[in-house]
Amino acid sequence: MKNKILTVILIFSCSLVVSGCVKKEVTPEEKAENKPIINVTNNMKITSSQFKNNEEMPDKYGCQGTNINPPLQFSEVPAEAKSLAVIVDDPDAPRGTWTHWVMFNIPPETREIPEGGALIGVTQGVNDFGNANYGEPCPPFGTHRYFFKVYALDTTFNLGDKATKQDLEKAMAGHILDQTEIIGLFTRK
Repeated sequence: MKNKILTVILIFSCSLVVSGCVKKEVTPEEKAENKPIINVTNNMKITSSQFKNNEEMPDKYGCQGTNINPPLQFSEVPAEAKSLAVIVDDPDAPRGTWTHWVMFNIPPETREIPEGGALIGVTQGVNDFGNANYGEPCPPFGTHRYFFKVYALDTTFNLGDKATKQDLEKAMAGHILDQTEIIGLFTRK
């Protein structure tokens, strides 16, 4: 009899704990602490008229060219997005991933970044060259992959033009509605 009572109490206690966990509302503060990627739909697309995904980029976008960014087009941006951000990096760099471009607070209605085009009212953060602009691909040897990533965000950021990729990634945590990327290859000749 005593075991049955303990079993009933244990089951009742477990059901209270489980139902409490299921029904608990998550506060905005708790969401900010956990900062998960939210509502990612994986519908957004990024393309370039100058190269296809995992194909070689024209020389003019690298150190043999004029240090201008390739044109980028975005589509299927979530309607609830408040801003976009772009990060371009090279995970094949000899000393670890090298950041070539950090750009944020891009208006959500933007559908293209033109070739060599900085957008008005957009903040460019500091790349690993120490500059607030697009840094051309220039691998020391071989072919490197350059990831052009775009993020749709549910907010804008007051980070300033000294923000790094790490600063932006930290700020974006918990605010990403969707994200996509295109990879351009570049071989130094």
